[in-house]
Amino acid sequence: MASTLEKFIHSLDPRALPRVLQIQSGIYFQGSIYEMFGNECCLSTGEVIKIIGFKINKLIASICENNEVSRFSAKVELPLNFPGLYKVVADKIPYVSVEEITRKVSIGPTRFGHPCFYSPEDIKLANLTIKHGEQITFNSVEEVNGTMAVNCGVVRNNQYHSFTLPLSQEGKFYECEDDQIYTLKEIAEWKISKCRNRIVKLSNTLHTWDCPNPLPENFDGCLILTPVYEVQAVMKFRKDIVHILSDLDVEVKDITDCYDISSFLQPLSLEDVFERTSKEFPMVVEIIEGPSGSQKPYNLLHTGNEIIIYKKYQATRVLASEIRSDSPKRHFLIPMSYKGKFKRRPREFPTAYDLDIARSEKEQLHVVATKAFDSPHKELFSVSVGDQFLVQQCQTSEVLYEGRKKVIDVLSCEQILSDTYKKVLLPMYMEGGFVEVIHDKKQYQLSEICKEFRLPFNVKVSVRDLSIEEDVLAAVPGLQFEEEITDSYLLIGSTSSPVESWEIPVYRLNMSVHLLSRDAQTVVPPATKTTVEEISEEQYYMMRRYENQTLHPPPRPPKKPT
Repeated sequence: MASTLEKFIHSLDPRALPRVLQIQSGIYFQGSIYEMFGNECCLSTGEVIKIIGFKINKLIASICENNEVSRFSAKVELPLNFPGLYKVVADKIPYVSVEEITRKVSIGPTRFGHPCFYSPEDIKLANLTIKHGEQITFNSVEEVNGTMAVNCGVVRNNQYHSFTLPLSQEGKFYECEDDQIYTLKEIAEWKISKCRNRIVKLSNTLHTWDCPNPLPENFDGCLILTPVYEVQAVMKFRKDIVHILSDLDVEVKDITDCYDISSFLQPLSLEDVFERTSKEFPMVVEIIEGPSGSQKPYNLLHTGNEIIIYKKYQATRVLASEIRSDSPKRHFLIPMSYKGKFKRRPREFPTAYDLDIARSEKEQLHVVATKAFDSPHKELFSVSVGDQFLVQQCQTSEVLYEGRKKVIDVLSCEQILSDTYKKVLLPMYMEGGFVEVIHDKKQYQLSEICKEFRLPFNVKVSVRDLSIEEDVLAAVPGLQFEEEITDSYLLIGSTSSPVESWEIPVYRLNMSVHLLSRDAQTVVPPATKTTVEEISEEQYYMMRRYENQTLHPPPRPPKKPT
């Protein structure tokens, strides 16, 4: 049965990909050339294409009144990078089963991918009853005892209770209210369900848009967002991937069940390659779509080039950010193979509590106060700007508070005077300001810093890595090493000149390849070249969000007694 491309894509479950479509009719029935993102393709009646992926490309927005499109509202296009922060309005239309939720709602590993629902009726499980109106968090979809189910959770009396709901579970499930704020890009990726529009309320306007604002002046109301998808497709006799917008006026018919899908080119993303077993490496692939760039290794990854993928693995990187007071800061992922050397730079500490966290057994922490503090207790020390301290240890101390003795946490320090030292106690809740005094002139390798010191740690490059053609870190006046992370990489090399190999990230490189051979002659990869990867602000925050999910936050500093 034929349908418009737009209707087909809006109802398509990504898990059902790839799909083979035949063009039935439309404005291109005589075979016009259609160009999108630099790719030309001819969509004529009877043409067969294979859909391999789709994602939201832009949003059509209409002003919303009483959950409906305003009669006086014109539709406007909003790109995904349109500035502003938005609140999601809960959908009033219920889902009728858990299976429908998994088919239409994005559920994934990040905090965006944990949607919440409630049922107007009790749900009785084997060892738990979910009460009506109780907020259920959907965390992940997996197979449990041979049955597909969703890992869920509820919070009761500050205790988290985990359970599973089978996809066959029926009933009405309503979206819960969401008090978080999101960018349009985050909403497009995680908060628009298949076959549904999304109502959002403008929460905060960001005045960073250079083009004319398509929304009314001083607008602060609600918008109904309708997605327009970019469809990635493979043509019958072409090697490249073509990109088509879903609102193209073309009718299509799904003929997947009666067509030999293997007759098409089989494009693989880097994620697809990484999911292959280790025994399938090394392999030779041809690049169908690759990133732009003239520096190595990106000059090896241009469309049409052939490369060897030697192996897949997890590798450690140090996430580092440029030290500067203004923004934007640059962010880097530094491999442990980096051969440059670093000298320490002073750290800054906003509270006495931060001094306690930073102190180590290896050396005594020496700091200078940059902000004055008047102690409310005579037993504790009042700090003046310029005072110098050697940090000792955390302990407790009795103070007189409203005529009564009270025990509080304090930081024991030695104040450095002209010819002597004086023991003083600083309240742990003290909000001051301190800068580290560096006595250590040693030059460190990256691995030494990670082994001997606690991150975050401030440095600057003192000797650049001579094995790198252009060491971007050498030009940065100061770096803060924030944390060690583990990420997925492929080791690649050129088929024409296999004298060196390179690591490329699996999840930050938008690339498609075509498998040519698993019989690669060079089994042992040549020497691996070091590359420092500079990442975008968005990639940095997504990485910190994902990494920090597994970390427990440090305890909050104790509050000043009231």
